[in-house]
Amino acid sequence: MKPQVESFLRKHMLDADLISMDDLCDTFISEMKAGLAGKASSLAMIPSFCSPDARPKAGESVIVIDAGGTNFRTCMVTFDENLSPVISDFHKSRMPGIEREVSASEFFSVIADETERLIDLSDRIGFCFSYAAEILPDHDGIPTFFSKEIKAPQVIGKHLGKELLAEFARRGHDVSKKRIIILNDTVTTLLAAQAKNAEGSFDGCVGFILGTGTNTAYIEKVANITKLDASIPRTGSQIINVESGCLDLNLGDIDRTFLQSTNEPENYKLEKMISGAYLGPLAYRVMSQAVNEGLFSEVFASRFAMLKNFTTIELSKFLSEEDCDLSRCASEDEDYDTLIEILGSFIARAAKLTAANLAAAVLITDFGKDEDHPVLINADGTTFHMTAFLKNYTTEYLDAFLSEKGRRAVITQIENSPIIGSAIGALTL
Repeated sequence: MKPQVESFLRKHMLDADLISMDDLCDTFISEMKAGLAGKASSLAMIPSFCSPDARPKAGESVIVIDAGGTNFRTCMVTFDENLSPVISDFHKSRMPGIEREVSASEFFSVIADETERLIDLSDRIGFCFSYAAEILPDHDGIPTFFSKEIKAPQVIGKHLGKELLAEFARRGHDVSKKRIIILNDTVTTLLAAQAKNAEGSFDGCVGFILGTGTNTAYIEKVANITKLDASIPRTGSQIINVESGCLDLNLGDIDRTFLQSTNEPENYKLEKMISGAYLGPLAYRVMSQAVNEGLFSEVFASRFAMLKNFTTIELSKFLSEEDCDLSRCASEDEDYDTLIEILGSFIARAAKLTAANLAAAVLITDFGKDEDHPVLINADGTTFHMTAFLKNYTTEYLDAFLSEKGRRAVITQIENSPIIGSAIGALTL
């Protein structure tokens, strides 16, 4: 690496080598334990009240609602004699509130419109809700914050399941036997992994999402969730939604300046360092600072000044040596080599932060100590799987670190995880 590039990366805390996996995992686990105890923490550690022992049942059918990102999906899921999920009557539309602000009544009316064709096909409804929500012991959920540009402020504080069933009742449907379970998308991702682990080949599972945003779910002993009401039995285990994207981090000056340009600058710090909505724009800030400090030629600087709306996809294209606007800026070999070094290190840092996240979800448990029965991490999200080098670097950091700790985990991707996991969760009702 060029000395001036190395100096730049270290000066602005962009060098992955500056991150101690031990220290970052210790911080992660400390914040996780504080959140479980109801103490001050950057991690919400939301109990799902869903058992990791949930399993599919042959012949059972479930209505599934999947509200995540900009898309809203509804379908039926039936498990065949081999316990394989069969998805039918699938329909996709836009999330209410993505294009304009909607009232609470309109929000639930749209959901009912999209689901009404299925309502008489099952008494169990699995509702994957990919936004921050408090989950209640009766499996209902109360939204606390809408991310991903959803504009539905009146829905905050409402009981999702109760309000939706009330809307169906107003339409003349008998809902007396209907049951709804509200599940975070990381919880459903973990449940899909549990279904894959029906034969016990793996020692525990983790659900992980790295797409537009990021989050993690893992399995925790109920006895360790000391913030739970005393009336809840302290036996068994349940899945915890970590809200890991909110982890507070010690960041460099470029990172801090970038955070100030985002909504809620003091929140979602880890998410803004690694997820698809932010990696590209943050990389643009890094490159701009490198231009200002004279790491590039004047020709590159003038061309780079014309770039607008630099995205994570563009970042990945450049690192994959695909034709893109950034590669055309770096027509000289010297500029191209400097870009590769800076952006390659930038992705390596994101991968190390991601690996620490996953390692913490393994190390806080007793899982993964038998090399022949590793933890199964179900990783969902296009940013993780499609961004150049990110998955490979993450896997390398994770494998090396867990090996030092006498643990092992493997990463997989299960298609339609939110839908499959929602159906499995609903079968616990």
